[in-house]
Amino acid sequence: MGFLESFGWGVLLSSSTIIYGTYSILVHLCEVDGKVPFKSSSVVLMIEVGKFIVSCVMLMWQTKGDPPIDVSLVNFLQYAVPGLLYSASNNLSMMMQVYMDPTTFQVLSNLKIGITAVLYWGFLKRPLTLRQWIAIGILTMAGTIDSYGSYVSKGKDFSELYVTMTGLVMIGAQCTVSGMASVYAEYILKKQKEMSLHFQNIMLYTWLILINTIFWFYEEVRDESIDDTRYFIFRGYSMTTWSIVVTQVYVGIAMSVILKHASNITRLFVVSSSLSVTTILSVLVFGLHLNSFFFTSLGLLLLSLYLFHGAK
Repeated sequence: MGFLESFGWGVLLSSSTIIYGTYSILVHLCEVDGKVPFKSSSVVLMIEVGKFIVSCVMLMWQTKGDPPIDVSLVNFLQYAVPGLLYSASNNLSMMMQVYMDPTTFQVLSNLKIGITAVLYWGFLKRPLTLRQWIAIGILTMAGTIDSYGSYVSKGKDFSELYVTMTGLVMIGAQCTVSGMASVYAEYILKKQKEMSLHFQNIMLYTWLILINTIFWFYEEVRDESIDDTRYFIFRGYSMTTWSIVVTQVYVGIAMSVILKHASNITRLFVVSSSLSVTTILSVLVFGLHLNSFFFTSLGLLLLSLYLFHGAK
């Protein structure tokens, strides 16, 4: 790998980590009286539309206005699988909120790190050394400690923490489905390595737009708090909301590059590292105080990176 390529990867990974870490901060900045004023399904839909538009523009630039059109129906249908899995994961995330508190959800969500690694090893047949498995285990611990530490920083009462057996089953299912979606996406992107990533993204985002349009319309119809009968996708939007859309479009495109040219393990390190970014931004924006949990998490994250990199 040449200097320019290494530099480009460094910029992509660091920028993705930082921007990914801004997501929850931007969501909180959108809140009015403790609630977001927009439909989460509408923002997800707008993000997919944005990624689709960017991919179309990049494909046209790459092919100089002559995009490939020779694709079979079977090939196109393959991209429905990760689309359905991603949508199922997103809906499970919303449904399980009634069975556990938000902090428990954040803590237990770190299970997807280990589950994704197991699926990556089993489904894609990618060997991992013992040292790499240890690094992934430490990475899971780092994410769990950071999530719990953010709860402590807010001075919450520990009695507010709760989770039901149904919640445990659902979080296990959600982490598994999420891992399957990412692993299958990597599989299909690399299976057709000669095909343009932008064209592959267009096929994937087409399915995601279709699926999320159905979810948004269903959520809009069921919402009895809306006075008028008009379905307006941008209801409750602000400049901060659009900032979420723009930043997540960038992250989505970047993640597809990582899956095609690197791996799901690299993606996991980006996502886990972004938790530290979120904590630091919470200190700067909301005045939270750093505690021993954050520094422990950061130390474990750096140790995990060292072990995994050294294992190669």
